[in-house]
Amino acid sequence: MTVNARDPEGRTDGAVPEGAGGMKKLAGISLAALGVVFGDIGTSPLYAIRECFHGDYGIAASNANILGVLSLLFWALILIVSLKYLTFIMRADNEGEGGILALTALIIGQSIKKKKDRWVLVSIGLFGASVLLGEAMITPAISVLSATEGLQIIAPAFADMVIPATVVILAGLFLFQHNGTARLGALFGPIILLWFFCLGTLGIIQIIQYPQILEAVMPWYGINFLLNNQLHGFLVLGAVFLAVTGAEALYADMGHFGRRPIRLTWVLFVLPALLLNYFGQGAFLLASPEASSHPFYALVPSWAMIPMVLLATVATVIASQALITGVYSITQQAMQLGYLPRLTVTHTSASHIGQIYVPAANWALMVATIGLVLGFGSSSRLAAAYGASMTTTMLISTILFFFVARDLWKWRPPVLWALVSLFAVVDLSFFGASMSKLFHGAWFPLAVGLLMFTLMNTWKQGRQLLMRQLQDHTLTVDEFMNSLALQEPQRVPGQAVYLTANPDIVPIALLHNLRHNKVLHSEVALFHFSSERVPRVPNSKKVEFVRLKDGFTQVVARYGFLEYPNIRQVLDLANALGLNFKPEAISFFLSREKIVADEKTKILPSRKKMFALMARNALSATAYYGLPSGQVIEIGVQVQI
Repeated sequence: MTVNARDPEGRTDGAVPEGAGGMKKLAGISLAALGVVFGDIGTSPLYAIRECFHGDYGIAASNANILGVLSLLFWALILIVSLKYLTFIMRADNEGEGGILALTALIIGQSIKKKKDRWVLVSIGLFGASVLLGEAMITPAISVLSATEGLQIIAPAFADMVIPATVVILAGLFLFQHNGTARLGALFGPIILLWFFCLGTLGIIQIIQYPQILEAVMPWYGINFLLNNQLHGFLVLGAVFLAVTGAEALYADMGHFGRRPIRLTWVLFVLPALLLNYFGQGAFLLASPEASSHPFYALVPSWAMIPMVLLATVATVIASQALITGVYSITQQAMQLGYLPRLTVTHTSASHIGQIYVPAANWALMVATIGLVLGFGSSSRLAAAYGASMTTTMLISTILFFFVARDLWKWRPPVLWALVSLFAVVDLSFFGASMSKLFHGAWFPLAVGLLMFTLMNTWKQGRQLLMRQLQDHTLTVDEFMNSLALQEPQRVPGQAVYLTANPDIVPIALLHNLRHNKVLHSEVALFHFSSERVPRVPNSKKVEFVRLKDGFTQVVARYGFLEYPNIRQVLDLANALGLNFKPEAISFFLSREKIVADEKTKILPSRKKMFALMARNALSATAYYGLPSGQVIEIGVQVQI
């Protein structure tokens, strides 16, 4: 497999020029990655250790248990983040892009040849992406809530302010989204840098006083913990897993920064800071086990408590921002791959194509996130739901990675099975521990995932059925051209563009226009927008056209799942190749389908209604493709499904 992870300058694998200038560039990219990629996993110290000893399944803070939990936490970070994601999963890039949908698109396009196997794996990947949307609802809620809970440590009288303060912060965060993150982007890295510096410093102070805590790096402490505590110890794994939440973001944001800056930042800075803080919390609990209700803030001197609560709040907002923008990207990718209807997408930066805003996704996230805060009431109650979403996603990533390594990379079976078995044992252990909390909140991300999976499958299946119905009522291009030769219609001067979902099928709007108006323009172009299973298509390969007879032309525009199709760009590229259509003089013809339920089709009535509702609320093709509204003619078509 060709590895093409790109940094902002387009070099592969985050490569930078040699010398001082190259090192400066690498440092800049790494600082940006620190602010965007590591915010989620970097704020886990606020609640991970606390949930192990003070959550619903918390265990007594004895010396043996503290060493055992830290040992499990240490090896979770090493095996899941350092080994699984940074060493192996990040090799599975799709033209430099990462994330579960990019990985799924890679499997669809190249690795799995059997249709049945491909359908199963695509469904698994789609469900993983759906569960990620549930995680995106939980992350802002648990992160900001865990930070603002520091208010009640400053003064018990502030306890009643925790929920209102969290709601206000979250509301402000979502209300700001339409402005984009470009202005705040430069501040993210330095703030998170300060955050990690504080994490490491607080931890070192405690480790110096109780250096025996470092013995926890030995794996037998974790093994003994599980053997001695049996079922209770297994359930605590669900809380240990909170330390690695955000690992999926390292893979998902690979295309923005490249592997090298992410790996270097993790190994040289993030991992040491996290381990120092976790071990510092453990060292403090050795001396003061009663502090298990909030061991993170117990490390903070009283004079620094207010600044630390403020810094933690800002850090959690940044961590939430990264995942919120990730939801926008997932939504756009799902739209381009044909799993969601057209939605409004606004580009918030003229220089960075990846900075987008999806209003529908933003408002749905805001309502769900604030609802979670009000419904659960504390970060401890949200912790169960948080772990369930991440364990599900990580398990799915392991499954998809297996098929990429087997079918695309052609790895030797003994090596592949040994590695994937290791990952699977770890993933299944954490997954089982998290699922034990099914009725304590773990049901939420799974319910969201199932709902989104049903919506996306309904849209995909409905569109396929719709296209088959339309094809039954139209002609192929060859059949249509032959019919024109038998009976030439009246031709009028002008240029017309018809959008078609299939380049080989005449759009039904063209047939209806000819049947009812009895005329055709002298120049007609059939435009087809093709969504490719790669992130981006270079402009040199984006457009191609074929001239047919009688003034007809077929134009195919190819876009990746991270791009946004635009008719003006397509016309410019096509005209450069010799099409010669004048944008201001074109008449654009579209068909508007009216969905009518047909009892003969096998789709459940509820899903038919769901599809019809989604179709009615989809963004119009005029707005989606950037068509000039004053030049668009829509022709209604009734279709039964």
